[in-house]
Amino acid sequence: MAWITKNSATMEIPKTDAPLLSDELKSHMRETILPKYEITQGALLPVLHEVQHRLGYLPYQALLEIAEFLDLTPQRVLDTVSFYDEFFLEPIGKYSIGVCQSIACEACGHQTLVDYLREKLDIEPGETTEDGLITFRAMECLGSCDTAPCALFDTNRIDNLTIKQLDEFIDRIRREAAIESEPVPEAAGEE
Repeated sequence: MAWITKNSATMEIPKTDAPLLSDELKSHMRETILPKYEITQGALLPVLHEVQHRLGYLPYQALLEIAEFLDLTPQRVLDTVSFYDEFFLEPIGKYSIGVCQSIACEACGHQTLVDYLREKLDIEPGETTEDGLITFRAMECLGSCDTAPCALFDTNRIDNLTIKQLDEFIDRIRREAAIESEPVPEAAGEE
């Protein structure tokens, strides 16, 4: 894997007028997360998870606020976020499919599944469908080498993954999305 570098010294970070880490969120983290760790750096991963859970992803502004909250450098926070597959710096789809690309999954045919998803979803790993419904991810080892190939459907690991399982998951979430977007009929007799 090649390192992708950015000119962070001159990078402009878009910011909202209001902070992304509300006083309520910071208070919650001070009470429930920070007491579990001797130093604030130890709380970095749980804090990142909490903020991402609330915001849906980790915008750069949130990383700066987390760094200040934990008294860490922004570089430390960004290095951590960019190291782990489970953190997102951009908004992701409502659902995600993360196909493992470890050596065991590679030996058991993960490439066929990746190619199938590219074709079916018309996106590349790391991209989200135009409707914002599905993000397709290539992930590092999911810890299920004895049941390769595997993937995460949202947060659920699916072992011995097949094209049929991919189709079932995609078809189910597309049906659910279609039902959610249907207009609610007006009640009879109302004017």
